[in-house]
Amino acid sequence: MDGFERRRVQKKMNILEAALALFMEYGVQKISIAEIAKEANVSQVTIYNYFDSKHNLVREVFLYYVEKAMDEFDQILNGDIAFPEKIKQIIFTKKETANQIHEDFYQYLMKEYTTGVNYIEKMYVEQIIPRLIDLFNEGKKQGHVDPNVSNEAILFFIQAVHEYIQREDVYQKILPLTEDIMRLMFYGIVGKKED
Repeated sequence: MDGFERRRVQKKMNILEAALALFMEYGVQKISIAEIAKEANVSQVTIYNYFDSKHNLVREVFLYYVEKAMDEFDQILNGDIAFPEKIKQIIFTKKETANQIHEDFYQYLMKEYTTGVNYIEKMYVEQIIPRLIDLFNEGKKQGHVDPNVSNEAILFFIQAVHEYIQREDVYQKILPLTEDIMRLMFYGIVGKKED
């Protein structure tokens, strides 16, 4: 990559980062291209040159956000820590995200996610599910997950939750429950045993 292309890529990343930060804090509706341009230290024309419209920019920010979340998930899963600590970090990350994300931006993300963004569904099937199965297998080997619970049952449960939260009447109410849902998924109704 030559210097020009490197600067172009960096400028695009700056725009995505600025837009993401603003959307997380204020939502999509309240933020203008002018505010994003100011935050990214570029002109409005530059943003339109890269993204054509605010709608396209928001969609690119959505994809960028998903990639960042996947990278964070991978860092936790690949970390050299025991299974219980990985679960704690996953729950903490979800809780932290739920506390930081603006309701308007969250609603936009869920609408995009549930209205046929094939990229997300493909990532879910090809990357997230296999990683979760690896995580639960690791938990079984370390004695933290019941070895009598089949991977098929775990997948059935995850898929049921996955399909349920795609309903608009559900995802509109789910943000405050994110931590509880993650706790249920990993610790069940009985809850975490105290050490």
